[in-house]
Amino acid sequence: MKVHLVDGTYELFRSFFGAPPSLSPDGREVGATRGILYSLWALLRSDGVTHVAAAFDHVIESFRNDLYPGYKTSEGIPPELHSQFPLAERAAHALGIVVWPMVEFEADDALATGAARWAEEAEQVVICSPDKDLTQCVRGERVVCFDRRQQKTLDHLGVVTKFGVPPASIPDWLALVGDSADGYPGVPKWGAKSASALLARYDRIEDIPDDDRAWDVTVRGAAALGASLREHREDVVLFKRLATLRTDAPLPETLEDLRWQGARRDELLELCRELGETDLLDRVTAWRE
Repeated sequence: MKVHLVDGTYELFRSFFGAPPSLSPDGREVGATRGILYSLWALLRSDGVTHVAAAFDHVIESFRNDLYPGYKTSEGIPPELHSQFPLAERAAHALGIVVWPMVEFEADDALATGAARWAEEAEQVVICSPDKDLTQCVRGERVVCFDRRQQKTLDHLGVVTKFGVPPASIPDWLALVGDSADGYPGVPKWGAKSASALLARYDRIEDIPDDDRAWDVTVRGAAALGASLREHREDVVLFKRLATLRTDAPLPETLEDLRWQGARRDELLELCRELGETDLLDRVTAWRE
């Protein structure tokens, strides 16, 4: 039995920028919500999908904004997209999917918590997201990341091949390189190659010697890299904390609660009426009792 954990926020963004715009009967932009309905329904119809949950950033801000003022916020999100966040959660719930709406934590923290909780109980946990942050959750072939758009799976070897470091070192790699999507810059002069080379040897930022002359791995521009790391030690520790996903998000469900039992008829009917969606209902063939 596999558990599929869906990055609902990513799905909504992907639908907004990938699906055609569409107005509801009352004039609201709802194209992304209609897109996510079809995307999630396609997932539910896939072979081997039996236990499913979707995590959403109910609000964009989280505890990380208290740690670092520059961390991502809702500023800059198109209003036509932002207004569809509640509709997207309703869409997933109407399809019968367990929904985790995160407020203090982020959606990624919920996915990391679910992956850690059920990694041993399930045959495999599939995190449906291409987000590089989530690759830190990968465990062998038991917990993997799956990019639904490109149909690519990253297991432990896949993470090492792509980033040059094992999953456990991904927060360190992100702290050094930075993550523009999350709003922290990384360490000046450090790039993907230098970060991978040092972390492949030392695993953790804390274990990289302060004196670059003590490094027993050859990297281009070592003196400048070492000087920058020494100057920004406090910053990089904070960035690593920002990049490290929490595994203690409040998820009340048991694994059995995630078993998909069909769509919720009344909710889906009402949502489709609001959206002006007429085709999806004809495709749904499984309903909850």
